[in-house]
Amino acid sequence: MKTKYPILIAISFLFLQSSCKVQKEEQKEVVNKTENGKNKPNLIIIHTDEHNFRTLSCYQNLLSEDQAFIWGKGNNVNTPNIDKIANEGAICTSYYAASPVCTPSRASLVSGLYPQATGAHKNGLHISEDIPTFATILRDQGYSTSYVGKWHLAGHEKYTFGIKYKAGFADNRYMMRGGHAPYFHIKDGKVLDGLGDKAAAKLPKEEIITQTDYFTDKTLEILERDKNKPFALMLSIPDPHTPDYARPPYRTMYDDMDLQEPKTMAAKYTAIKPLWAKGGPKDKNEGKGFDKVALKQYFGQVKHIDHSVGRILTFLDDNNLTDNTIIIFTSDHGDMFFEHNRRNKGVPYEASSRIPFVIRYPNKIKQGKIINTAYTNVDFAPTILTMMGVKNDAKFHGLDTSEDFLNDEKEITSDRITYFAKSGGWWVSAVNDRYKLVIDKKEKPYLFDLEKNPDELINYYNDPEYKGIATKMQTELFKQLEKYDEPGLKNQPYIIK
Repeated sequence: MKTKYPILIAISFLFLQSSCKVQKEEQKEVVNKTENGKNKPNLIIIHTDEHNFRTLSCYQNLLSEDQAFIWGKGNNVNTPNIDKIANEGAICTSYYAASPVCTPSRASLVSGLYPQATGAHKNGLHISEDIPTFATILRDQGYSTSYVGKWHLAGHEKYTFGIKYKAGFADNRYMMRGGHAPYFHIKDGKVLDGLGDKAAAKLPKEEIITQTDYFTDKTLEILERDKNKPFALMLSIPDPHTPDYARPPYRTMYDDMDLQEPKTMAAKYTAIKPLWAKGGPKDKNEGKGFDKVALKQYFGQVKHIDHSVGRILTFLDDNNLTDNTIIIFTSDHGDMFFEHNRRNKGVPYEASSRIPFVIRYPNKIKQGKIINTAYTNVDFAPTILTMMGVKNDAKFHGLDTSEDFLNDEKEITSDRITYFAKSGGWWVSAVNDRYKLVIDKKEKPYLFDLEKNPDELINYYNDPEYKGIATKMQTELFKQLEKYDEPGLKNQPYIIK
């Protein structure tokens, strides 16, 4: 039977469609609002591995010439995209790894706890499943949470995915257990294995891709999917970690650079370095001489990473996401790269333990801000959650330092003392924005003045002029070791003469 009012029914149907659409949009708006009614900020963390802070030009710009170019005048990398984050936001000059080794540092970053409380205080261990992470908290607040790249908190296995415990990252399809081979072998959309240069050369070009490119591509796919809702994504690039290999064209970018040995590599300095600075019989890198080829490849990897950061920044601009997205660039630890005749990490020297940390949050963080106060990545979780307006009742070891980032001051400096340590308490180090105290089980205490002697060659511990500083640093160190139940050294205090 035909209705007498077809036009009215059609109009009513269109009205109901429009009403439903409005209701859906209103619901979408509610999801995108914080408790105080403001838009929820998005979060992107770009995290590298074994990254020497000196290879970022935003850090070079803040250092003296001899510190910026320890491998010879002008010899370093230019990183305009990472610099853009720093220039349009803030750069931290005294940011340290909780422990300068992959697994414990990463566990502290995501949990806000020192490694001994995470279940993952040394490489190869699994992060505890009963502790909150910043991702579990954001997920429970309605964020779309994703992790892409090296995880290193689920055992020693390499180039494998399908990690059962997600630590709050709802989309962990591209969360890789570990591994640093330059290339992936891809077939039918799946990663089959990690490959070196020679093995990759034997395969069709369409079946190989560098880890840096692969994980950046997947990051952009996820951002495209999630761009219309609140998201939190962590991209963990396995470079510029050894084996120090860059793909073309980055492979040859620095071939003409005349690299020089760091002055701290000289025999007169390495002969007197402390016990904790010696690699020991198992250190295959120590004492083998200056490897210019490896360093040039390392520079190439850093340049590749910078271009990948640029791809992500462009995506944010093109999709009008820049203003409401917090973007961070940081790393898990540094790389000595021949300072003090060492490579890699695991020691309290600056090149090993100090990590890059730059952050941009438009209209919230003052452009060009410099923060000199000492932090460790234990402070990250409580700080970022407050910055994002997310309330939580997690019990963090780290401090909420969000006020340092969000206030109107252009430069922040305080004498806050914090600490970081070697896994298992072999050595511990107290640090503020100028001084570093290192106490070891089998070595006399070392006090460095990073302003007067940034090469960390002179021990001021027993210098009468530094007695007050040494006492203050040591007293605060042992308070914190006790508070956070740091193993190994808390019951072995030293007496200053």
